Amino acid sequence: MSDKIVEKDASTAAPSYDAAAVQHGALPTRNGSVERRGTLQRGPFFLDIPVLNQLRGKRCILASQSPRRKQILAPLGLNFEVTPSKKPENLSKEDLGPLQYVLKTAEQKCLDVYELALENSMKSIPDPSLVISADTIIVTNSGRILEKPRSQADHIAMLKMLRDQKSHKVNTAVVVLAPREDARDPGYNFETSVEETKVFFDESVSDELIEAYVRTREGVDKAGGYGLQGMGSLLVEKIEGSSDNVVGLPLRVTLGLIEKAVLNTGDEEDEAGDADDE
Repeated sequence: MSDKIVEKDASTAAPSYDAAAVQHGALPTRNGSVERRGTLQRGPFFLDIPVLNQLRGKRCILASQSPRRKQILAPLGLNFEVTPSKKPENLSKEDLGPLQYVLKTAEQKCLDVYELALENSMKSIPDPSLVISADTIIVTNSGRILEKPRSQADHIAMLKMLRDQKSHKVNTAVVVLAPREDARDPGYNFETSVEETKVFFDESVSDELIEAYVRTREGVDKAGGYGLQGMGSLLVEKIEGSSDNVVGLPLRVTLGLIEKAVLNTGDEEDEAGDADDE
């Protein structure tokens, strides 16, 4: 075996550390050292892994209008178009329970947007290569599912309840759909996961702070009525689990689902089935 190192093409190879430091906002000084200059901040380079490289330039859809989810996905370097589902979220919480409710809701969103994209596809617009949907719910210790606050009074009462019961769970369901190249039914790969994070509110948070937070209106569009990534962190003592799961999309889990849906076409299952038939 040859010991020769094969270098990547200069256009795709990662830059040297000095060059990367410059592009992150650091400028070389007269003595060759690096000086930070925040005004030139450009951000990190995208992940160079097969599944993301395969999807670059392809049509990818985020079936959610949440700007937080789109921001979480940004490091993957895919150009997501945002197409929220218009299907009403009217599944029965009582019949399904929290975990099945959040999963079925996310599945419904994903399939609705995928089917709509296929119906609206034209010659100049390719079929989607990836669709991602998600749904996040807050679950109290008694198993009650909290929605977005309906009014200021409801918002205040919701946050006081979460404070007084100390902890609650945040469940996010992620669904990833990728079309299959063969014609095997149903024509796509479908991968799902439901992640859970436990959030502890600070019991010493005053009513005045809760009321002041509600007046900022930061939490009006969020299940449970608070945003961990913003001023809502003032209400939280600690979390157990993924923080981006609380924000609305667990990125590590989502990347794993993308890899399964896009790269695993089911060939191994087909081969196993053929072997059983022999």
